[in-house]
Amino acid sequence: MERSIRMVTVNIDGKKIEVAEDTTILKAAEAAGIWIPSMCYSDLLEPYGVCRLCSVEVIRGKRSRIVTACNYPVREGLTVNTNSDKVKWIRKILMELMYSRWPNVPVVKEMAERLEVTKPRFVSLERDESENACILCGNCVNICRDVVKASVLSFEGIGIERKVVLPFNEQSETCISCGACAYVCPTGHIKIKSLETERGALQDFYLGPKSAINIPTLQAVPRVPVIDKNSCIKMQTGGCGICSEFCEPGAINYEMKDEEVDIEVGQILVTTGFNLFDPQQIPQYGYGRLDNVYNSLDFEFMLNSTGPTGGTIQCKDGSEPRAVGIIHCVGSRDENYKKYCSRVCCMYALKFAHLVKDRTKAEVYQFYIDMRAFGKGYEEFYKRLLDEGVNMIRGKVAEITEESYNGNKPHLLVKCEDTLIGKFREIPVDMVILCPAIEPAQDAAKIKKILSISQSPDKFFLERHPKLDPISTMTDGIFIAGCAQGPKDIPDSVAQASAAAARILSLISLGEVSVDPIKANVIEEFCSGCRICNNLCPYTAISFLEDKKISDINEMLCKGCGTCVAACPASAITGKGFTDEQILAELEGLLTV
Repeated sequence: MERSIRMVTVNIDGKKIEVAEDTTILKAAEAAGIWIPSMCYSDLLEPYGVCRLCSVEVIRGKRSRIVTACNYPVREGLTVNTNSDKVKWIRKILMELMYSRWPNVPVVKEMAERLEVTKPRFVSLERDESENACILCGNCVNICRDVVKASVLSFEGIGIERKVVLPFNEQSETCISCGACAYVCPTGHIKIKSLETERGALQDFYLGPKSAINIPTLQAVPRVPVIDKNSCIKMQTGGCGICSEFCEPGAINYEMKDEEVDIEVGQILVTTGFNLFDPQQIPQYGYGRLDNVYNSLDFEFMLNSTGPTGGTIQCKDGSEPRAVGIIHCVGSRDENYKKYCSRVCCMYALKFAHLVKDRTKAEVYQFYIDMRAFGKGYEEFYKRLLDEGVNMIRGKVAEITEESYNGNKPHLLVKCEDTLIGKFREIPVDMVILCPAIEPAQDAAKIKKILSISQSPDKFFLERHPKLDPISTMTDGIFIAGCAQGPKDIPDSVAQASAAAARILSLISLGEVSVDPIKANVIEEFCSGCRICNNLCPYTAISFLEDKKISDINEMLCKGCGTCVAACPASAITGKGFTDEQILAELEGLLTV
């Protein structure tokens, strides 16, 4: 049921305006375009007038009084003077008190200038000359208690000894690091420390806005915001909920949870993608330890126009690099890590070199083992890079260190072998880009068990045949495409996915499919229920029937491999078309010839 809103007329500095009853004087004046100063007001908090700079004169009938505009509601016929001599005098006194105690805080200095206070007439006993001093507005305490409902911050002491503290002056486990206190702090006294400023810290190159409600990526389809439950205050403490008040369609539902939906399907296409090898496993390359050492995805995002640098290539201190080193095969083609070739690294490393040359004046050094430009137009692109002046050094990088000469800014030193000239070299650069190995998805082993498909020794999913059937698996109806099957670039991934989709559609169009008649069969009277076969079946086609105490074979899952037939101690499992009687009859027929 909608509640009717009663409108009242109020006179503010001679202006008659109509506003909803119970609107504060501060809000009403704001609607009329009249400025009232305040150092403690925030739309997120219940106003309580601690700074008292918003004091105004209220006249009702013959009675005049001074009130704080941020929490005094308007009434019909109310007259408000926001700039009378009495109000000005009160504000100047209050401003002088603040200015004398916190003379260098920017927001205090700006407010004093607007209120025409140039110099306080007295000196505070608790003078704090820091630029980000706490002015005791209490916004941080109130938002932590009333909005976040964590109650981590509180006031301690009285009078001039009053200050904001943590419980027992120690880091509290109750704090959820939401940053609300820093958001409402007018002076910057409370700061959220970014780990990105730490030496060698990995850049947090997230693809979307960094907030509790965000669109997963800037190119997301559909562009629908989601709530990160690990960051949302409402889901952590039960507080806040401000977003639901501002959402006009009422689309926010905090009670909504992830659901598991069972869908009957006839075929499955597995496209789990890939992970990048973590270069921190090779500590001599300095990733996560030295500044300006990035992996391929870090640098790719730096190149993006929507990235943290707007597409410009720059070092951590904001300067343009003088020289850039690009290291191939980080973790791949290595007996200690990944033995296989990641296939795409050479070409995207060449792309990086071209873009660095195009956007900066930096020298580019490529450190490679073998240049594998195998695709259409790839060799031509490699020769183009040589013409652009990219330095190609054939040899493995041994170590990356940080050196400084004559007190100058430290730079990175790439120590490597150059097999083409037979020498050990040390190349000074300002930025290093690592090209890590492509790994299978983290949950590939879990998916393998669920779908009863196999993995090759490199842990990618195993195809039925590497040449004749690279998209099918040994389990009918389950197909693989993209980097789920092995490292590959975009054109190959698209081609394989198209082939898999065509195969799936061709089977759907048939309506009925033929299955191989060679299956295993359980002779019920011989089965003792030992369950040995249940654990041996590679296709999980055998289940145990509790009511009959025997094993049963699902003919649609069974591939007739014969593992269970050979393992059954009671010979209770036979292969259709390959029973002992049939095989003996065949042998007798051969021997009689």
